[in-house]
Amino acid sequence: MSTMVTYGRGTAVVTSTGMQTEIGHIAAMIQEVEEEETPLQRKLDEVGRMLGIASLAICGLVFLIGILRPLFTGQTLTIHMITEFFMIAVSLAIAAVPEGLPAVVTICLALGMQEMVKRHALIRRLPAVETLGSATVICSDKTGTLTQNQMTVTQMSVLDHEYDLTGTGYSTRGEFKSESQSISVEKHPVLRQALWAGLLCTDAVLEKSDGDADYRMVGDPTEGSLVVAAAKAGYWREDQERRYPRVAELPFDSDRKRMTTIHALDDVADEDASPFRAGDAGYVAVVKGAPDIVLDHCTHAQGPEGPIALTEELRERILKSNAGMASQALRVLGVAYRPLKVIPAELTPVEVEVNLIFIGLVGMIDPARPEVIPAIQKARGAGLRTVMVTGDYAATAQAIANQIGVLRPGGRVVSGREIEAMSDAELEQAIEHVDVFARVAPNHKVRIVQALRNRGHVAAMTGDGVNDAPALKRADIGIAMGITGTDVSKQTADMVLTDDNYVSIVSAIEQGRIIYSNIRKFVYFLLSCNMAEIAIIFIATLLGWPVPLTAIQLLWLNLLSDGAPALALGLEKGDPDIMTRPPRPPKEPVINREMVAGVAVQTVAIAGTVLWAYHRGGYYAAKTGQDATMMAQTMAFVTLVLSELFRAYTARSERYPLLKLGIFTNKWMQYAIGFSIILLLMVVFVPFFQPIFGTVPLDDWEEWLLILPLVLIPSVVAELQKLLLSYRPGRSRS
Repeated sequence: MSTMVTYGRGTAVVTSTGMQTEIGHIAAMIQEVEEEETPLQRKLDEVGRMLGIASLAICGLVFLIGILRPLFTGQTLTIHMITEFFMIAVSLAIAAVPEGLPAVVTICLALGMQEMVKRHALIRRLPAVETLGSATVICSDKTGTLTQNQMTVTQMSVLDHEYDLTGTGYSTRGEFKSESQSISVEKHPVLRQALWAGLLCTDAVLEKSDGDADYRMVGDPTEGSLVVAAAKAGYWREDQERRYPRVAELPFDSDRKRMTTIHALDDVADEDASPFRAGDAGYVAVVKGAPDIVLDHCTHAQGPEGPIALTEELRERILKSNAGMASQALRVLGVAYRPLKVIPAELTPVEVEVNLIFIGLVGMIDPARPEVIPAIQKARGAGLRTVMVTGDYAATAQAIANQIGVLRPGGRVVSGREIEAMSDAELEQAIEHVDVFARVAPNHKVRIVQALRNRGHVAAMTGDGVNDAPALKRADIGIAMGITGTDVSKQTADMVLTDDNYVSIVSAIEQGRIIYSNIRKFVYFLLSCNMAEIAIIFIATLLGWPVPLTAIQLLWLNLLSDGAPALALGLEKGDPDIMTRPPRPPKEPVINREMVAGVAVQTVAIAGTVLWAYHRGGYYAAKTGQDATMMAQTMAFVTLVLSELFRAYTARSERYPLLKLGIFTNKWMQYAIGFSIILLLMVVFVPFFQPIFGTVPLDDWEEWLLILPLVLIPSVVAELQKLLLSYRPGRSRS
């Protein structure tokens, strides 16, 4: 179960069943990890609790003042007055609590998910969209995520000659160079033989691709690189197998660290310039494997004119060349051959893999994705640290980390063996300085994630295997590979990369930041509007004025301002500097001190303008002969609605001035404001709605001459507040 046989032959032996198997142990590790709320869920819970308590307290106070005032002024308290103030308090409570917030948050997250799919990130858990925006560390696999997962031969060495190969991945376009000069492989017989040997001793197949690439590889990536290298010289597997059909093989063995295939030479014409023909040999054994191991079984080396004795001096030169390639983070294979008159009766390594003739060395590397380097720089500019977590050797991992910019000056490379020797406390202390974890086992990933979380980080961890599932579940954001990942890893993860690319992680984090920023924007907008509504009723009640807004006006106002404009704020594209800011502190509340100050300023600005419009309403009523209370309430209602709608424009950014963003750059805001203004005008001017909402038509131009300047005051105040904040020390000007 959960095990895929991809290579070789063997016999399955059952040693354990159920929870005692390795898969069972993994299942137990997954079950031990408890589901936790995301940062957004925790913060919205805090906001809801705080708003609920504050709103109930204020609305209760308004109701209490309303019914006590007549007692202190000598008036008679009637049931009608109690009912009226109770309705006002209830309506005010409804208006004060942004009940549309959960719906807007959910819609915003869902739309963010759609945007992330375009960026090759499939979100499996909705709250994880925002959690990405909180990430401080990305723990990324190397192979396939930071690199192309396409092993590429870049160097070859035969005797005293070194060759370079151009081209990357599985593209067959490339050339061979010696001392920076392009060469023809046909004029270099030993190089040609090394290519043939590497091609024949593989099981990988190069197939035509339907995608952007010319070809795709079926089989082991290391073997695939040998097939591609031969194809660059014009040697194709089908042709060579027809000339040298495979008749026997000794599959790769991790103990032997080599593989051997045996090919018939009977069909090779006498005039064929095959380097494998040696006297009356009818077969050839081709060997590839670890260079030092293969070399130990060689007695000769291939020269341009044929085999030569493998002296100690020549052996040392080959080993030195191998070390040079390895120091460049290349994976190095040695290739050799042996002519055979007949196939041994007993096909064993002892019979076949002896008295070999060494051909050369093949150096290959899984090249870094070219787009990864700028993505890592972008992440670093955003305060995100990237940690490479790989099963490769430390030297290879370090070389790639240096190449793509993961390894910081003074950054450490730690191996799995060193992790084993560390206690959890020691790992926590070291984790801040480690940029590369090499030769890592799946259980090490769990410890790495836990150490980061204990240090206060929000960690994203990638994985593709069944064994990675516990680490993916333990991480704040578990990221599975969509192409190479197993079903278990995908089902455990919060997010699946459809292209297995590190760049998609950074793009998803950027979108997560935008989503959280948008959530803050409409929370800020809703709170400033709702607190202003409470202040208007509260102040009017304290002053003994008739209520400036009726219950149904408050409810209609709630619909106009809390709905469409708030949703439009959730569709903002984000501030231009969203990826140049450091990650927000994980414990920072949604409503921070800056927002509290902004809400207070907006509450004063909106409440002041509305109360002034209400106060002046009586004057215009006397001029027009209309009911003074209804005129005052209508002017207050229109002023409040328009000031909140115009305020929505300035709420599009907490930092950037509206003119810098562009007034009309968010088309959804135009639709939302236009729709809300139409609903407002219907209530004011359509006779059918006037008695329902207690409004009168505002037909005099003097009324609008007062209202229009007033409704702009809160927006102007908000823009001035941004300007003042931009001059604060340590904050860049926008």
